[in-house]
Amino acid sequence: MSTLYMKQKVFSLGEKFTVKDQSDVDKYFIEGSFFKVPKTFTIKDADHQEVGVITKKVFSLLPKFYVEVHGKEVVTIHKEFSFFKARYRMDGEDIRVQGDWWDKHFDILARGTVVGHVNEKWFTWGDTYEIDIENEAYEHMILSLVVAIDFVKQTEQNASNSHR
Repeated sequence: MSTLYMKQKVFSLGEKFTVKDQSDVDKYFIEGSFFKVPKTFTIKDADHQEVGVITKKVFSLLPKFYVEVHGKEVVTIHKEFSFFKARYRMDGEDIRVQGDWWDKHFDILARGTVVGHVNEKWFTWGDTYEIDIENEAYEHMILSLVVAIDFVKQTEQNASNSHR
């Protein structure tokens, strides 16, 4: 088992994240597109090789997000119609999230087996996630899914702030 720490840079204009391992070594770099349509987040490893891409669908009645790992779509996140609380559905090939992913405390399952645990760390400057990887074969998928969930939450917060 390994642990990753994803820290969102609070005042980063281009929405950048750094993912470190348990030895505090940079392992992944995540960068959001700036003033680009469609909005995307690209995940690169320490060798600057692309391992994942999260894309928000541009023209859609309700928001939809695509999660790709190594060029293959693994999960789609759909916002469902709701009057009061935001509800989302995840569709993926043998991928499931169990727990409170809206409050960032959840497990990621592949084919019914837990492959990762995610917890948001409190009292930190910017959002910080602790990501425990149970099965390293799913590391890129788990990281991509965490970035996508953070993107969905950020989009929802921006939408609710613009209505105020």
